[in-house]
Amino acid sequence: MIKRLASGLFLLLYLFNSDAFAQRTMRAEGSVGSSGRMGQTGERDTSLNKTSDADSVYYYAKDIRYTTIRLLKEGTQTRGIDTTVHNFQNFSPLYQPKTPTIGLGSAGIAYREMLFSPSKTIGFDAGFHSLDLYRLIQDSIKFYRAKSPYTELYYVNGKIHEQMFKVTHSQNVKPNFNVGAHYNRLTGDGFYVNQKADHLNAALFAWYESPKKRYNILGDVIFNTLKAGENGSTRNDTIFKESSLDKKAEPVYLKATGSDRPMQTWRQTQFFIKQLYYIGRIDSLQGPDSSARILPTQRVSHTLTYTRDQYKFFRNEEDLYGAFPTLPSQSFTLTNDSTKVSNLRNEFTYSFYLRGKALSFIKNELKLDLGIQNDLYHYEQLAYETNFSNTMLKAGLGYRFSDKVNIDADLNQIVQGKNAGDFLYEANTSFLLSKSIGRIVLGAYVQNKSPEQMYERVDYQYHSWNKNFDKSKISNLSFLYQNLKYKLAAKAEYFLVSNYLYFKETASAKQITPDQFGTNINLLKLSLSKDFKFGKFNLDNHIVYQKTDFQDIIRTPEIYTYNSFYYASRLFKVLYTNVGFDVRFNTPFKAPAYAINVSQFYNDNTPLEYSTYPVMDVWVRATLKRANLFLKYDYVNQGWLSRGYYTVRSYPMQDKVLKFGVSWKFYN
Repeated sequence: MIKRLASGLFLLLYLFNSDAFAQRTMRAEGSVGSSGRMGQTGERDTSLNKTSDADSVYYYAKDIRYTTIRLLKEGTQTRGIDTTVHNFQNFSPLYQPKTPTIGLGSAGIAYREMLFSPSKTIGFDAGFHSLDLYRLIQDSIKFYRAKSPYTELYYVNGKIHEQMFKVTHSQNVKPNFNVGAHYNRLTGDGFYVNQKADHLNAALFAWYESPKKRYNILGDVIFNTLKAGENGSTRNDTIFKESSLDKKAEPVYLKATGSDRPMQTWRQTQFFIKQLYYIGRIDSLQGPDSSARILPTQRVSHTLTYTRDQYKFFRNEEDLYGAFPTLPSQSFTLTNDSTKVSNLRNEFTYSFYLRGKALSFIKNELKLDLGIQNDLYHYEQLAYETNFSNTMLKAGLGYRFSDKVNIDADLNQIVQGKNAGDFLYEANTSFLLSKSIGRIVLGAYVQNKSPEQMYERVDYQYHSWNKNFDKSKISNLSFLYQNLKYKLAAKAEYFLVSNYLYFKETASAKQITPDQFGTNINLLKLSLSKDFKFGKFNLDNHIVYQKTDFQDIIRTPEIYTYNSFYYASRLFKVLYTNVGFDVRFNTPFKAPAYAINVSQFYNDNTPLEYSTYPVMDVWVRATLKRANLFLKYDYVNQGWLSRGYYTVRSYPMQDKVLKFGVSWKFYN
């Protein structure tokens, strides 16, 4: 059967790659992974014959490079595009091996992180995060430098349940001026009534670098429109204990269709422009992938960002089955709750670097960053409207003794405005003992953060409060050991959380209110990743252990594991193929409930602890020339150990389903 499946994949890939685009796959410069994995063969790209064999121009994957805002923090540097297929089958943001989620049962609708991973942000936050992973954000925008026009097409088909299409195009208008666009569409009907999702992400971006490499300007416009259906969960809580009807025939709490369909609609428009200018001496360092890295000794920069967000919940049907809280002497058919936030941000930074002139590698480098950030906000929620601002001071200090020892510290403090007193102080020290022994990274941070707006003031149809909470505080210590040679990473983290904020159910069913836990919460989090290779057989492992003294408040599992076993081979001398399976598992925990109109997860009064079983996916992934492809059967073991499972109260997770995906890159 495996041979037949691999032959079918070979045929599909052959059809995708005509002679006009013939070439060998080449490992992307700067990509991470172990030797022997697919897409890392190092073979030459032989495409792009412009006129004849005697007069040909060849472009390779290494000729298409990109940078990000994060990469530009340490000078001008680029990375090669990723042509590997490692983890290619895990395309969904909800099912990444190291960042699992729980949710309402289908792609594109509300979710919450499964493991304890607090956000390291300060300042104003509206409090809407249940659809964040479906957004296109600034940190994910890539600004390209391409010697030839570059296009990537990406498509995933999971029948009517889930479909994804992406296209990215970028090209140099001039050698130092690149423009491009990105389009992403995620749609799907889900498995039950009113689980339909329709998300649109789009971006236009550009990057200009002056001929002398002293000045850079980058800009983009990002559009996000997220539409996520709400059905209030299924009314039958014994779906997996008896012979179930067709999933679309299962009764749900909210069943209106068409223009009356209940759903969340989140819209965002963001304009971004960043300018950097290098003063004084400019150094150049050759990267490990032969790319030049431009290192300034002084730098000034300015960033201007304007963001407009709208969060809306709509429904137009009678609440016949109690999807919403019961309000005394009131009954609503139409709900149209809405929140709008506008933010204008200006940031100025100055950076100073003191280093020697000899640059085979960076050593004895002192770095100092100073910055100021001002935010102007306009906030609307139905009849409530307000304007306010925040001013943040930023500082960073680093010292690199050599390529083996590095110390960094970052200080962020809001000194004026609505959230004055918020701060985030962080420090990290990295020691490379040797390439065979590995690296140790010690880290610590302290965060003092204002409550999200959702906790303090809400004026919605079914939920309304006006409260004043103390700032939440998190103290964290971490120890990380990495050994690339042995493909090993082990991390220990300790969290001390004070004034923890969460939502809980009141005495009235499904009516929620924010609450602040008055006792300090201790949480220990241990993570271990280890990859094994036995000839052509591979086993990748990731395990997390969490222990807290208040598990009923945090509501996360103690143990989470992810294991991926696969066989890597080359078929027909040109088709690089992996055949394997992934297994995910977590121990039982008290599942949170979900409040529909505010899109928040909360702790209910009579929590359920669902039984948990391993969830297995089988797959084949392959690469041929410039196309990567996978065929995957999600939850293939449904019916073996269990007929289904839950992660959020009353919301069944997805059934088994066959999915197919392909990524095809053009650079000619």
